[in-house]
Amino acid sequence: METLRAMRARDLIIVGAGPAGLSAAIYAARMGLDALVIEKNLAGGLMLEIPLIENYPGFPEGVSGQELANLMVKQAKASGAEIKELEEAIELDLSGDVKIVKTKKASYEARTILIATGSSHRKLGVPGEEEFKGRGVSYCGLCDGPLFRGRRVLVVGGGNAAATTALFLSDLASEVFLVHRRDVLRAEEALVKRLAEKGVKLILNSVVVAIEGDEVVRRVRLKNVRTGEEHSLELDGVFIQVGEVPNSELAARAGVKVDERGFIIVDERQRTNIPGVYAAGDVTNHPIKQVATAVSQGVVAAVNAYGFVKRPYWFR
Repeated sequence: METLRAMRARDLIIVGAGPAGLSAAIYAARMGLDALVIEKNLAGGLMLEIPLIENYPGFPEGVSGQELANLMVKQAKASGAEIKELEEAIELDLSGDVKIVKTKKASYEARTILIATGSSHRKLGVPGEEEFKGRGVSYCGLCDGPLFRGRRVLVVGGGNAAATTALFLSDLASEVFLVHRRDVLRAEEALVKRLAEKGVKLILNSVVVAIEGDEVVRRVRLKNVRTGEEHSLELDGVFIQVGEVPNSELAARAGVKVDERGFIIVDERQRTNIPGVYAAGDVTNHPIKQVATAVSQGVVAAVNAYGFVKRPYWFR
């Protein structure tokens, strides 16, 4: 059992077990690195909340985020990576040649670190949002959708996550609305077409200005951003899908550079400003936040971590 100080120094410690972290673990272990993955929740990251992923290569009929996450975990373990779930990293010491990751349970050492801590749901910041969290306000359609079977719900957002959530809820709720601040959705055309087929009602050029109710959500107040007019919409649930904020505080405190929005700055090889420290996935400043891009970044980071540790002829 590992106590305050690590029993051995790993080649690579991956902080975060979303698609980037798990893909890096697969590649690192297969290349012979002693790789440890530390995840504060269950392995899979925000993939676990996606009802159906339809654009990931190799799954023509789509795959649930939970199924894809389970397959990645299984493959990472089969490759030889060690995964510690429900163990949160609370401090990083990246100052020396040997990096240290501290959790509430132990302290681990490694020659290289990959930060793949992902992102968290962005909040609207409107009155009633915090008050009704868990009482009609949700950030996870897959988690809470079944609680709203036969009820009226609103999804807030215009991207793929919002569209996917609305489609999932359309098979459960009696009526689904989707509100977006612009005149067109940002979601893929295939998803937009299915929204129409499923009868999801679009409320465009509008924003939520308040969530209201008593013990639970009863209505939202909407504002048209073009006319300034406000009106209320009676409903039972609000599912907020307006993007994510990077989980980069831990890295930033350790000296890793982030941009003005808090995303970790990386180069084309996933390197941060600290030698031997890499970052991949939604926590980075890469402009495309998709499972497929997170996977590719995790692979690039793992290959470069291997080069840093083993110093093969091709590494520069």
